[in-house]
Amino acid sequence: MTHPADTREIWFLTGSQGLYGDDTLRQVAEQSREVAAALSADGGIPVRIVWKPVLTDAAAIRRTCLDANAEDSCIGLIAWMHTFSPAKMWIAGLDALRKPLLHLHTQANRQLPWSTIDMDFMNLNQAAHGDREFGYIQSRLGVARKTVAGHASDPSVVRRVASWARAAAGRAELATLRLARFGDNMRDVAVTEGDKVEAQLRLGVSVNTYGVNDLVTAVDAATDEDVNDLVKEYDELYRLAPELRAGGDRHDSLRYAARIELGLRTFLTDGGFGAFTTNFEDLGGLRQLPGLAVQRLMADGYGFGGEGDWKTAVLLRTLKTAAAGLPGGTSFMEDYTYHLEPGQELILGAHMLEVCPTIAAATPSCEIHPLSIGGREDPVRLVFDAEPGPAVVVGMADLGDRFRLVANEVDVVAPTEPLPHLPVARAVWKPRPDLRTSTEAWLTAGGPHHTVLTRALGAEELDDLAEMLSVELVLVDADTTMRRFTRELRWNQAYHRLAKAL
Repeated sequence: MTHPADTREIWFLTGSQGLYGDDTLRQVAEQSREVAAALSADGGIPVRIVWKPVLTDAAAIRRTCLDANAEDSCIGLIAWMHTFSPAKMWIAGLDALRKPLLHLHTQANRQLPWSTIDMDFMNLNQAAHGDREFGYIQSRLGVARKTVAGHASDPSVVRRVASWARAAAGRAELATLRLARFGDNMRDVAVTEGDKVEAQLRLGVSVNTYGVNDLVTAVDAATDEDVNDLVKEYDELYRLAPELRAGGDRHDSLRYAARIELGLRTFLTDGGFGAFTTNFEDLGGLRQLPGLAVQRLMADGYGFGGEGDWKTAVLLRTLKTAAAGLPGGTSFMEDYTYHLEPGQELILGAHMLEVCPTIAAATPSCEIHPLSIGGREDPVRLVFDAEPGPAVVVGMADLGDRFRLVANEVDVVAPTEPLPHLPVARAVWKPRPDLRTSTEAWLTAGGPHHTVLTRALGAEELDDLAEMLSVELVLVDADTTMRRFTRELRWNQAYHRLAKAL
């Protein structure tokens, strides 16, 4: 499916005032337009940067912020005080603003013209002055924002703006996301439960349940011609097991897997859904637990959660939207089992069937094997090892009074030995700082067992997203110690409960 970030934009606002006169304001407009154009032209920033006329009074500022709130294509604002913009002018606008805000502390010139600098130059190029006024009023009003300082041509500045823009794209996706649950969640499981009303209020996502046989109707409606075309596509893209090929004794199972994919796509497309869940305990008239279909839909950008886990499906869709166009891949994941050899500790992640092929190290193999749970026919799935490299594993938990994101920076590695008898897609990783600290921290934080593994995004995008959503984020990284981590959880609990009371 296409990513909404392709059509969304960020507005570039420039603050000044009428005190400087028309000539100076013309220069402000020219220079701010150039900065906005340079950012928009950078391939690392995933959405268009749209320059807006220079703001010099309270009425125009408020109107622009209200317009940004009302414009669906606008996913955030970048603000720069080119000169001195008295901050009381910004109070009404910032108080009304409901879109993410990035404060860009920059200036048009990278170097000072030491031999010619005069007061005209000083009055024109005084962001060092004006942005401090703007920073004060944001703090005074308690405005959530990201602040990035440095020249707009600096790659590190552009990278940080791009990270924020990607988080803003994810946040915008959440605001309109529709999720279809096919059946309920797995019986007696706690962490896959959650407050769907609170999720819609705080995050924007609409989560609704549909009978599995509603999906079965769409699956059964798939035409033989469409099934033929999709099976041909499988043969071209993957290494098909001999028994699944035309004439093989399990070829009919591959055709039914294709029928599931066609039905799922139709149901999700017709309903405007960007994410979905399934549950092996509730399969209705489905002959197989969806495996191959789910993997391919995830590869196209859909969010998914196994066993009815709608929070992980929401998180996956959000991060896939944020990561659109980046290499590395993003997938549904589950911490499954450990390798506890001293000094070589590793985590083996997988799921029954549903791991996204965007993280695959090589062309996946399309196979069929028995599944010991679910009580249905043997399901078809893609089997592969994940591409090695740095990654982040992140999960979402509902703590009752708030949502918490728990993240761990990890290094995906190749399996220590081949896994010839493990017929599922999998990832092996070394958690930072080490397995003992990472798992103790994860358990102490109440992190879920279903997660999203992404090699496309990092901690900065997660931090930006959490700030935009007013959602708690706790990060386990190379510097984590249990003593500091436990204190952070206590401070976070006090902060979020106090903030909710206010």
